[in-house]
Amino acid sequence: MEPRIVEQGRMLLAGFSFFGDPFAESGGWTEENEIGRLWSRLMAYLQAHGARIPHIAEQEVMYEVHVADQEAMARGHFQVFAGLRVDALEDLPPELLVKVLPAATYAVFTLRGAEIASDWSGWMGEWLAASPYEQAYPYGFQRYDRRFKGMDQIEDSVLEAWVPVRRREQA
Repeated sequence: MEPRIVEQGRMLLAGFSFFGDPFAESGGWTEENEIGRLWSRLMAYLQAHGARIPHIAEQEVMYEVHVADQEAMARGHFQVFAGLRVDALEDLPPELLVKVLPAATYAVFTLRGAEIASDWSGWMGEWLAASPYEQAYPYGFQRYDRRFKGMDQIEDSVLEAWVPVRRREQA
């Protein structure tokens, strides 16, 4: 799969986070694991209090950021943030956390249907190894817009996986 390369300015995200083993209570990539529960908590909050969030940058677009903390990953822990993009931090409700992503160049992979539930790390790693790029920062994110229909309609869904990259230095 060949990604498109995109320049993206700094991004401000507001939402909730999770750190730990997402599979401790419920195994597999389902809406019942801790990441699924993180999304449920965020969606319930947005339904009840979404009008209190000023400066929303993109309506109907959500983000899931995975930070690659090597020590945590060695223990099977994940650092995950789920939220929405905002243009400013002023007047955000205090219960929301903020994630600031630096301006970066991204390799953007468009995933469709079964690709969404597949192991992306394998083929993304293969693409990176064969490309003139390397990962620039220890995180990546998924961008969910109206094309994503939910895990129960995965075959009809599309999402984007964004990986920050930089050109490899010539040896």
